[in-house]
Amino acid sequence: MANAWTVATMVAVIAGVVGFFVVLRAAAFPAHAIPNGAFAGAAAANVLGLNPLAGLTACALLAAVGIGTLGRRGRHDVATALALVMMLAAGAVFLGLSQEYEPAIYSLLFGEVLGVSSNELLPVAGLALLCLGAVAALYRPLLLSSVADQLGEARGVQPYQLDVAFLVILALATAMTVPVVGALLIFSLMIGPPAAARAFTGRPPVAILLSVAIALVTVWSAIALSYLSNWPTGFFVGVTSAVSYATGRAWTRWSRPGARCSSMG
Repeated sequence: MANAWTVATMVAVIAGVVGFFVVLRAAAFPAHAIPNGAFAGAAAANVLGLNPLAGLTACALLAAVGIGTLGRRGRHDVATALALVMMLAAGAVFLGLSQEYEPAIYSLLFGEVLGVSSNELLPVAGLALLCLGAVAALYRPLLLSSVADQLGEARGVQPYQLDVAFLVILALATAMTVPVVGALLIFSLMIGPPAAARAFTGRPPVAILLSVAIALVTVWSAIALSYLSNWPTGFFVGVTSAVSYATGRAWTRWSRPGARCSSMG
């Protein structure tokens, strides 16, 4: 349980920080595609007898660079869809070659936060620090290009290089979070809390801190409720993320003067 709380905290911090820029840059599709497709790297590593985290990282980075490169010359959503299809196809092949098909696919898709071992903490912490350092280094150009891309270009921000750099950060975040909460659930953790935070405040630094706080409450409550009810942790992660987003939307609607007047009338 100590390992579960520790690694879940690291995952929540990364999901809150990176997820803020995912929502701000409208990059929900890549945030969905990279985690769901990167499990192919872990499946390949499992077949080859290598560390699954290394396979996840390599596949996620390859997908990020591929999406960024292909999206430069065409539609970004089409490039993301093609990358997802290719990774899912490769993952199906490698899982078919594995002798641990069912446990492997369950772990990669839904996570094993309560089964995290002590030797997994250090690699996850290293990737977390790398992600935070990259976001800190690119904070201003990321924020500028996300809010006003034309103004960013006028100030020398290169959109293609910055887009690829952000996708690489997203890939690193994926690599550290998929083994913990799973490919299907990290998407909800990277979208729900950040979207809720943006609904409560328009100030980026405050929104990032609030996003991290909501993500922390989400994973902590999910672990506690899973322990008490014996229900899957992922169920509570998904439900709490959805509730946080719905609460944020309700707050946005209520905080508008016109909405308050109409509801009183």
